Amino acid sequence: MGILNSLLRGVTWWNGQTLNTQLFTWRKGIKVGEDAEGNVYYRNADSSKRWVIFNGEIEATRVNADWHGWLHHSWDETPEARPLAHKTWEKPHQENLTGTALAYAPAGSIRREKPADRGDYEAWQPE
Repeated sequence: MGILNSLLRGVTWWNGQTLNTQLFTWRKGIKVGEDAEGNVYYRNADSSKRWVIFNGEIEATRVNADWHGWLHHSWDETPEARPLAHKTWEKPHQENLTGTALAYAPAGSIRREKPADRGDYEAWQPE
């Protein structure tokens, strides 16, 4: 299984970092931090390039807002060096659930197991 994983990683990006990314990270990457999910963040020597190596599935919504700002050069200091102030009403980060069984389905949606009772609706019947 190890050989297969190595082969897949060499040619696909969705099975973890590619071989090129791993070599670039090894040669030029400076580790700057890690988030609660185990994603590791890197930069090059002059901080012109910043990137993340995901722990598990590669999904952009797994990067929380603090690290997202650092990745996109909104601020220079990492969230570990200078944590952002959070409001009491802010919810913890949640990945994108679109396309999963946990995705939001409003009342009346056909994706709900038990449709909402609609007393104000009468289905059309042909004569």
